[in-house]
Amino acid sequence: MSIRMVKTIKEERLKWVLPIVRKEVKLKDVAKVCPHGKRSLERWVALYKAKGEAGLEPKSTEPKTQENETPIWIKERVIAVRKKTKKCALKIHWQLEKEGIQIHERTIGKILKKEGLVRKYRVRKVKYKYIKALRQPGELLEIDVKYVPGRVVDKRYFQYTAIDTASRWRHLAVYDEQANHHSILFLKEVMAKFKYKIQAIKTDNGSIFTNYYTSMTKRSDMTVKTIHALDIFCRENNIIHYLIDPGKPAQNGTVERSHREDQEKFYDQNKFKSFSDLQKKMKRWNIYYNNLEHCGLNGKTPNEFLEDYQLIKPPYVRA
Repeated sequence: MSIRMVKTIKEERLKWVLPIVRKEVKLKDVAKVCPHGKRSLERWVALYKAKGEAGLEPKSTEPKTQENETPIWIKERVIAVRKKTKKCALKIHWQLEKEGIQIHERTIGKILKKEGLVRKYRVRKVKYKYIKALRQPGELLEIDVKYVPGRVVDKRYFQYTAIDTASRWRHLAVYDEQANHHSILFLKEVMAKFKYKIQAIKTDNGSIFTNYYTSMTKRSDMTVKTIHALDIFCRENNIIHYLIDPGKPAQNGTVERSHREDQEKFYDQNKFKSFSDLQKKMKRWNIYYNNLEHCGLNGKTPNEFLEDYQLIKPPYVRA
């Protein structure tokens, strides 16, 4: 003897309703063993008598109309901004607010979810509570290098990135090789363009930043043979050079996060005809980034943060 399992909600309801309708058993007796409750059984029996099996089809509980439903033109604007810029709901809220459109970020999130424009296959992560360190502009800049994806005119290039951890302001430059000379040249460019005195930088342990793991004796104390050129330059300019722990890129998380932004919103959406074309587009992209609202700045752009900070406290005097 085989038992047929129900496959739909309608079949599950019919299994309990039909014996009652055929008067094989009383409703109150079925309610004692039915997991759905007496009121549900009464409603299903009434629907079956009025409409037949079609009355037991499950219907959406979502309201067809709402008194304060978001206008269609605002929904279309939200979708258009998402597709063009890939911004999150909060950043879209800030952008539309500047355009004079008032819509809550949670409403934007619901619109994006309904249109299938949210990130899929998200994994629930463990949430840690961090104490946010309030820093001054120039107090700490993270510096790192990223490979430019692919080749430009059959040649490999490298993107140098410096980002201020207080304001999220950053500077980009691209070179044809990774070298100590380019590390120093890039830091000089950052010092010339940034409005505040740079007090400290943080890098990984690559050979273009330090000799700590490449130029040393084999003794257990790991004494460095020679001082790296970047360290000499930092010492001459009263800049502290911090190194992250080996294999811990999360300690350079601000610049690593900006590199993901570069990959998704710049490199994946652009092709470069030449080195000058790469430089031109990268400059435009960095200007856009420095004028983009940041969640870590409560909706301000890096440039707005620096301007507001100047009003509160004057910039450091360069030594």
